[in-house]
Amino acid sequence: MRASCLSILVLGAGLGLNLPAFANSPSQPGALPDDAYPGGTTTWLKKTGRSAFTHPSANMAFEKRMDFKLGEALFQRMWVAAPTKTHTTDGLGPLYNSRSCIGCHVRNGRGHALDPQNDTDRASVAMLLRLSIPPQNETDRAHLASGRVNSIPDPVYGNQFQELSVPGIPAEGRVLVTYQDQTIRLADGETITLRKPDYAFDELAYGPLHDGLMISPRIAPQLIGLGLLEAIPEDMITAQADPDDANGDGISGKANRVWNIATQKVDLGRFGWKAGMPTLDQQNQNAMQFDVGLSTPLYPEGAGDCTPAQTLCRAAPNGNDPQYDNLEAHGTITDLILYYTRHLAPPMRANANAPDILAGRQVFNDIGCASCHRASYQLPVNDQQPELSGQLIWPYSDLLLHDMGDGLADHRPEALATGSEWRTPPLWGLGRTKEIDSRAGFLHDGRANTILEAVLWHGGEAQNARDAVIALPKTDRNKLITFLKSL
Repeated sequence: MRASCLSILVLGAGLGLNLPAFANSPSQPGALPDDAYPGGTTTWLKKTGRSAFTHPSANMAFEKRMDFKLGEALFQRMWVAAPTKTHTTDGLGPLYNSRSCIGCHVRNGRGHALDPQNDTDRASVAMLLRLSIPPQNETDRAHLASGRVNSIPDPVYGNQFQELSVPGIPAEGRVLVTYQDQTIRLADGETITLRKPDYAFDELAYGPLHDGLMISPRIAPQLIGLGLLEAIPEDMITAQADPDDANGDGISGKANRVWNIATQKVDLGRFGWKAGMPTLDQQNQNAMQFDVGLSTPLYPEGAGDCTPAQTLCRAAPNGNDPQYDNLEAHGTITDLILYYTRHLAPPMRANANAPDILAGRQVFNDIGCASCHRASYQLPVNDQQPELSGQLIWPYSDLLLHDMGDGLADHRPEALATGSEWRTPPLWGLGRTKEIDSRAGFLHDGRANTILEAVLWHGGEAQNARDAVIALPKTDRNKLITFLKSL
């Protein structure tokens, strides 16, 4: 999105934002043939620490920094229930999981799992449960077959379980979690304890859940490099797919195909834990609708995820305003948030060429991790997105779906993804997870507290690689983890 300086200042004043001054852009690396600079020339080279995931593309032109900062302010905005005199900030809920985008994506990092010992602040959990049921009739089956929907929502509780609500509207209930420990013994005798979560619902406000309910717990993913992932050409991604394992290597990645609301056709899925969203814009707006309860250009429903069975919720006031295209978060807002999330820079890797890290990278390749975690892509030139154009990037992902075995299965299909298939998550920024937020976890539901625990949960297509990690000498295993922590 482009805007003149005058229009930006007017918009900033209209949105009630305090606009800071900017420091000079950081110096740029030149041609960067190695993975020390995971985002190519977008890589942020300076400040790290807890704010490592909050910086703009390092090659961003100075005049575009204002768009980035406006998008950041909107990403952090705390929405309130309608009606209020400030029409630009109302529209929360009626049911919701967070009052702001940053409420789930703390400092743009990963979310964390539910803590059974401390669940007093549900708004800070940075986790939610997706809901769906098996198709109930021919209409449901036709909708799924057409690709227009990824799943069939619970008829009462909708697509997502919301534990928070605006005043006067009952929240849907509470999610409870218990963990069962299981011990893995490594070849050198070291033992690692893994925890398997089990979820239940309590204080249901709208009656029983459907008998066939399927749930999928999801923590908020980290946000760096999303625009770079979107810029990978589709044919680069699909060329890696081998759904029938024709080459016999045990790896059978496949592409998800999902409905693109903007183009009204089925497209490649790229975003979300099961690649359920085709574009970053749709991913953002979907989260605004279902996590915060806001209407947007792609999701204009003012009642958010309230179903027809939730009559009080449907009848509550909303913030849809004729002055703003009869929406709560209109196109200017969603465009600025898109620009912000599209240009969050991966941070530079420190000591990427240290001997132990290079040795760990060799272990990573030797045991087969790179079969799914593809290291790099050369992006094409794109004059419309100059920051992302022509970059050599190192996300360590093929962006395809892989069967990860029963241990990680949620048993809930999503479009073409089965209940045991997950999109390969990018690994850039992996080692900074705990630095960004000490509570943050690994895997789709945050169950793993360490990188090694996450590796040991791998099954299915990754079973051989996981077994190889168990069999590694301690020195090689430490080198592998050192490499992963360096990303």
